[in-house]
Amino acid sequence: MSFTIVEQCTPRLNRSELAVPGSNTKFLEKATESKADVIFLDLEDAVAPDDKEQARKNIIEALNDLDWSGKTLSVRINGLDTHYMCRDVIDILEQAPGKLDLIMIPKAGTAADIYAVDMLVTQIEDATKVEKRIGFELIIETALGMMNVDELAASSPRLESLHFGVADYAASTKARTTVIGGPNKDYHVLTDPDGDGNRDVHWGDMWHYPVARMVVAARAHGLRPIDGPFGDFSDPDGFTAQGNRSATLGCEGKWAIHPSQVELANDLFSPSEEDVTKAKRIIEAMEQAQKEGKGAVALDGRLIDIASIKQAEVMVRKAEQIKAAG
Repeated sequence: MSFTIVEQCTPRLNRSELAVPGSNTKFLEKATESKADVIFLDLEDAVAPDDKEQARKNIIEALNDLDWSGKTLSVRINGLDTHYMCRDVIDILEQAPGKLDLIMIPKAGTAADIYAVDMLVTQIEDATKVEKRIGFELIIETALGMMNVDELAASSPRLESLHFGVADYAASTKARTTVIGGPNKDYHVLTDPDGDGNRDVHWGDMWHYPVARMVVAARAHGLRPIDGPFGDFSDPDGFTAQGNRSATLGCEGKWAIHPSQVELANDLFSPSEEDVTKAKRIIEAMEQAQKEGKGAVALDGRLIDIASIKQAEVMVRKAEQIKAAG
């Protein structure tokens, strides 16, 4: 273990994160009944320019008037390069003090971006004398943001999570695709011909590198890595496949851009009962091994050691967190 100890962010369930456009009051009301771990009320991409101000008012009313009991609430503000951002932060925090848990900052590019929002939020919190301090979620969705992802992950003590914004990232890198997440039919190679001249197609995941890169930066700074949207909400199998990929790489959750994706995400990022049972057996076996002065032991024909305990404890803690949330 390094002498540098990584401090962990505020622990929250973040298996699913439901996007709700602030311009639609009906969707805002329905979101109060959602089973999503986190709900982000959107002022950015899901809201047309002419609707920005009204959407902001809608969100302030929703925060004050609707029952959000048991929900983790976030607001995605507009980008720092727009004239909407300042009023997003000031109006919402001043007119709905203490109602938010998180602010989602889109298109994070440099640490200076986060510093600017942090300064503004800190001044408003101090002026309004609220006790609850707001956390930050950053969306890594530009080439600049991905280049500076380590700097961004260390940019503020308010940080809780990094999210991969696949659509804007594709536009920023000028990737040849028009879909939001998912596979690309051109991202493959052919094997050499066999004796009969046949060639197999080997598919790849064009998003593997940016997601893996973001995960490393997030975990190295004690943050939650969250996979972003999957645009085809009529394709649960595609969503599941991409979610499993993200979970395997270390992501803690995934966006839901449609209510039908919430349950899928919750299931994908929850350890199964079988996995939790196995994890508990590993912990018990290692505890017994340590009592006997052993550093490793065999369980079900496999070697387990101290590192196995760490893996198992992560899974058991996650299961306990989910159970506590009801």
